[in-house]
Amino acid sequence: MTPAAPTTSAVTAAARLFDAYRDAIGRLQSGLDANFENAVQMMLDTTGHVVVCGMGKSGLIGRKIAATLASTGTPSLFLHPAEAIHGDLGMVRRGDVVVLLSNSGETEEILRLLPALKRLDTRLIALTGGMTSTLAREAALALDISVDREACPLNLAPTTSSLNTLVVGDALSVALMEKRGFEEVDFAKTHPGGRLGARLLTHVRDKMRSDNLPFVAPDQTVQNALMTMTEGRLGLVLVGNRTELHGIVTDGDLRRLLVDGKDLMTTPVGSVASTSPLTISGDLLMADAEAKMLEARVQCLVVTGDDGHVDGVIQIFE
Repeated sequence: MTPAAPTTSAVTAAARLFDAYRDAIGRLQSGLDANFENAVQMMLDTTGHVVVCGMGKSGLIGRKIAATLASTGTPSLFLHPAEAIHGDLGMVRRGDVVVLLSNSGETEEILRLLPALKRLDTRLIALTGGMTSTLAREAALALDISVDREACPLNLAPTTSSLNTLVVGDALSVALMEKRGFEEVDFAKTHPGGRLGARLLTHVRDKMRSDNLPFVAPDQTVQNALMTMTEGRLGLVLVGNRTELHGIVTDGDLRRLLVDGKDLMTTPVGSVASTSPLTISGDLLMADAEAKMLEARVQCLVVTGDDGHVDGVIQIFE
């Protein structure tokens, strides 16, 4: 069977959806009121968790909202409403704030939870497009996520309404971050396994290489230094020893010597070493080391103690 000819191009359909999304976000912005401010304060004041609960597509958005809250300083978790009535309600504690997501405000699985949530003395915030719905009436606060119509051409698939839910959830998270004075180092604490965590929480001494450092004596030839550099795999050699560092020679220095026609077999490495190598304390953070390397456009720093003792070498750009 020959497929029917498309009535519109894919680009046109996408552009129409983008226009609908822009309009929806504009409506959300113009509708911000005291309820939003009060919702943020309610979440800020709780000594428990912010529990996000939604069914279907709202549930998928809810998982993302809960994850964003948790990673930005607000203890949060996601509760599946259907699982909640079969035991997962034990995740909720007295005094928690529960954010209930339902575009219609009449989602059966959500409404069935309301009596139990009230018995737990939780505070309920509804994100709903039905501001006269059962959920809106039963919640302490209701935030309007209503849309004129879905961006779906059939006005059926949750598109614009899902976007509105996500945007309001992210807006709550960002507002809470600002209220808490949440900073980059706080973000790193919730992301210790990422690059940001490594930069802001890890000290230079934790990452430096301290064993089998590539030392050479000043009177050794550049050729010997090149062999030591190759074995050391740091792109440099340290001229001297741990207690007395005369300087360093990098692979860039060696390339320049070759261009200048120097005899590597007879030239003492001490005569070509940089006598003012860049150093850093092992007590500083990796963020400090990275900033210093970027500023100097180098790949390694020599880690030294207060007495000038060579403790190691830190290399970020491997």
